[in-house]
Amino acid sequence: MASGARRIAVVGGGVSGLTAAYRLRQALGADAQIEVHECGDRPGGILNTVDVGGRPVDVGAEAFIVRRPEAVDLIGELGLADRVVSPTARRPAVWARGRLHPLPTPALMGVPASVEAVADLVDPPDLERLAVEPDRAWRWDPGADPSLGELVADRFGPSVVTRSVDPMLGGVYSSLATDIGVREALPALATRLDAGAPNLTSAVRDLVGQGGRAGPVFGTLVGGYRVLVDALIAAADVEPRFCSSVSGLEPSGKGWTLGLGQSDSADYDGVVLALPAWHAGRVLHRVVPELARSLQDVRRASSVVVSIALAPGTPLPEHSGVLVATGEGLRAKAFTFSSQKWAHLSDDDGPVSLRASFGRYRAAIPDAGVEPGVDDRIRTEALEDLDAVCRAAGLSAPSSGVVDVAVQRWTDGLPVYAPGHLAAMAGAERLRPRGVVLAGSAYAGVGVPACIGRAGRAVTALLAELT
Repeated sequence: MASGARRIAVVGGGVSGLTAAYRLRQALGADAQIEVHECGDRPGGILNTVDVGGRPVDVGAEAFIVRRPEAVDLIGELGLADRVVSPTARRPAVWARGRLHPLPTPALMGVPASVEAVADLVDPPDLERLAVEPDRAWRWDPGADPSLGELVADRFGPSVVTRSVDPMLGGVYSSLATDIGVREALPALATRLDAGAPNLTSAVRDLVGQGGRAGPVFGTLVGGYRVLVDALIAAADVEPRFCSSVSGLEPSGKGWTLGLGQSDSADYDGVVLALPAWHAGRVLHRVVPELARSLQDVRRASSVVVSIALAPGTPLPEHSGVLVATGEGLRAKAFTFSSQKWAHLSDDDGPVSLRASFGRYRAAIPDAGVEPGVDDRIRTEALEDLDAVCRAAGLSAPSSGVVDVAVQRWTDGLPVYAPGHLAAMAGAERLRPRGVVLAGSAYAGVGVPACIGRAGRAVTALLAELT
C-alpha cells in the first residue's frame, strides 16, 4: 500500500499502541504521519520499569509467555533477543492454612489433574469429591459459559477453588475464579467440554498431557520492559505526545477528526484506539453509541504493586514467589521473589528485589483521596505479610533490612474477563466504524503477547480498509 500523505492517529502509548505504531511504520514507510497520543506523562502503559534500590525493576507486567510467538517474535525483530532470560528452577509456593505448600502440579491454571496434585492443600471432603468426580453424573451444554470458579467448585469442591485456582488467576486477571469465565480463562478447556469430554477430570488431564512441551514457559528482559518500550518508539520513528487527552471522534470527509483537549482537533485517515475498553467507549460515544455502551460496560479491576529492595544477602524462602489462597489471613495476594525468580537480579552485591501485589476486582485499594496515607499502610502491610511468610519458612523477619520501597498503583488496570466477555467483544468488533480499529487488553487476552498480537491484527484490518 502506498502511503502518500497518510496520517494515522494511535490513541494510547502502551505496548498495544506502540506496537500498532511500529506495524504502521513498517507498512506505510517513512513518509506516513503516525502520531501517538498518550494521556499520561510516559509511554508503556502497564509496562513500567523504575529504579528501586538502584536496580531497574518492573512494577507492572514483569514477564511474558515464551510459548506464544507474538512477544518473542517482536523482541527478535527489534534486535533484543539477547536480552531475553528465563526463570531459575525455583517454583512458586501457595500460602494456605498458615504455611507454604508446593504449587499444585499437574494442573491447568490451578485446576488439578489429579488428587495427588492438591493432596496437601485442600480439605479432605474436597479430595474425596475430586477422586470420585469421573463417576458422578455429568452434564455440559455446548456453548455454556459459567465462571471457572462455579464449575470447579461444583465438580472438585470450594477449597480447590480458593487454594489452587484463585491464587493462579489472581496474578493474571486481578480477579477471583468466580468472576472469570471458563471460555475467557481456559478456552481450550471449554472447547474440550463442548466436544463431549466425559467429565472435568478427563478434560483437564487431556489438556495437561498435551501441554508437556519442554523448556521454560515465561521470559523477561534484562533491563526491564522499558527496553522494549524504548525500542518500539525508535523503530516506529514516533515522538509520542504526552498528556494528550482525546475527547472524542467524528467522521470527517474520508477520514476522522479527533477532538484533542478542550478545543483543539486534528484530522486523520485512520485511527487506532489502543485504550482500555471503557476509555475507547468514551471516545466513540457520539459516533457509535451502541459500540460505546458495549465497551463502557466492561468491568475493570484495580491493583497495587509494592516493589521492595532488601539488603544484599537477605534470605527468602526457596521459591520464586508465593501465591496467597483466598481468605487466608494475609493482605497481599501474591509475592514475587524477583531476585530468586530471575538470575540476572540475583548478584551477591546487589539488593534483594521482590514485589508484593494487592487488590483485585471488587476489592480495590483506595487512593489517597479516599484514604490519606494509604501508601504507607500498604507498605506496612506488605512488609508484615512478608515477615509472616518468612517466619513460617523458618527464616528471620526481613523487614528490618529494607533499603528502598516503591508503590505503583494500577487503577482500573485490567479488564475483567467475566463470563460472556469475549462474546461481547466480538460483538463490539462488528460494530466498529470503518477506519477505526480497537487494540488493547480487553479484546483477546490481558498478557503482553496477546496485546501485541491484537495490535498487529488491528493494523492489518485498518490498512485493508484504507486501501
